[in-house]
Amino acid sequence: CGFSNAVVQILRMHGVDDYKYHNVLDDQHIRQGIKSYSDWPTIPQVYMNGEFVGGCDILLQMHREGDLIEKLNEIGIRSALLDKDDNEVTN
Repeated sequence: CGFSNAVVQILRMHGVDDYKYHNVLDDQHIRQGIKSYSDWPTIPQVYMNGEFVGGCDILLQMHREGDLIEKLNEIGIRSALLDKDDNEVTN
């Protein structure tokens, strides 16, 4: 799914490569269950430390506005984009 790929690319930009995923598209029952569980109508759904964060559109918005760096920091992950910014300042 293109939206799932976009989420993975956003996470990779931040240096996040330790994540779990489940292909809910293979099972209609699970797919509908996850939508009901989160009360969110679209797939993919991103959870961090068990907390629902949002879908692809929300993650993209958080990335663009810098909120994703803060969210990752809250769960103990330093965004690789901060390191990139530090390198640009010192060079």
